[in-house]
Amino acid sequence: MTNRLALSLAAILLGSTQISLAEPDKTSTLTNKIDLIGINLSAAGFSPNVLPGKNGQHYFFPEKNHFKYYSEKNIRLIRFFFLWERAQHNLNAKLDSEYIGLIKKTLDMAHQHGQKVILDMHNYARYKDNLIGSKKVPYEAYANVWRKLAETFKDHPAVYGYDIMNEPHDTQGLWPKAAQVAVDAIREVDDKTLIFIEGDRWASAWHWPKFNGDLLIKDPAKRLIYEAHLYFDHDTSGRYSRPEQVDPMIGVRHVQPFVEWLKANGQKGFLGEYGVPDDSPSMLKAMDNLLAYLNENCIPSAYWAGGPGWGKYKLAIEPVDGKDRPQMDILQKHIANSCVDIGPPQPEASTEVHPRE
Repeated sequence: MTNRLALSLAAILLGSTQISLAEPDKTSTLTNKIDLIGINLSAAGFSPNVLPGKNGQHYFFPEKNHFKYYSEKNIRLIRFFFLWERAQHNLNAKLDSEYIGLIKKTLDMAHQHGQKVILDMHNYARYKDNLIGSKKVPYEAYANVWRKLAETFKDHPAVYGYDIMNEPHDTQGLWPKAAQVAVDAIREVDDKTLIFIEGDRWASAWHWPKFNGDLLIKDPAKRLIYEAHLYFDHDTSGRYSRPEQVDPMIGVRHVQPFVEWLKANGQKGFLGEYGVPDDSPSMLKAMDNLLAYLNENCIPSAYWAGGPGWGKYKLAIEPVDGKDRPQMDILQKHIANSCVDIGPPQPEASTEVHPRE
């Protein structure tokens, strides 16, 4: 989700108040080998303009009922966003015990419901509005926080992956080195967990080859997943600021540049965000077609968004008055699959990425 949308949601809140790709549980009636359908559980990163902020006032952590709802829907993949500034109040300082404790509690609840979590640093390649790699935020400070985070969470059974940065944008060419130093730092303490690498220009799938054509990060553990995002509105921002009728294949067309880049470079992919208004039949159809295409290529995805605090936000997928949102029916349609590995399929077995045991 773009920073502009995050800030607007934060303002509303202030004014009003692994992908799990492992084998399914043996008790499951599903036949899929990996989980292709996931959900973003958000709120711990709300009100990014209020730092560090207070839990329950400026930001919110999901509760047991959120995990229960998605578990009952056989959604076992969770992308969970947090803010660097709340996890570490000053560069190179120790991690904040209260915020980290809340993340651990979130992971515990996911584990209790048979779900795996991708931890997403939702900072747009910045710390307190300063770019990573600038004088105010040296690369080593970014390496420092990920080294500490990996050391803290690597042994938790619910952790599937580290999404090292949400939607880098306007990074002035600094992002590739930042991504590399974060990977290097994580691998100093954890060589098992998947690492998710997003691209510049808000991780746009449609713009990926132009802005991220050479974003090929080295990982000694060979456990990288490249992550793009996709929204269907006219400026691909996800704000959906005006009613629009869209072509039913718009999602497929806009994700294809990313998928073709993955195939050309022998990489695995993940669509970490996509979402549509619940009152737009044309966009719901486009979402249906997008997920069918992703399933054909064994590329997992996570819908934006669920969790507390969304209110009447049209992209939200939390039930309203006990009734499922229209988007949920489409997600359910695409849960079953025959994939045994993260896609797109590659010609050489050496590119396979399997979940950790």
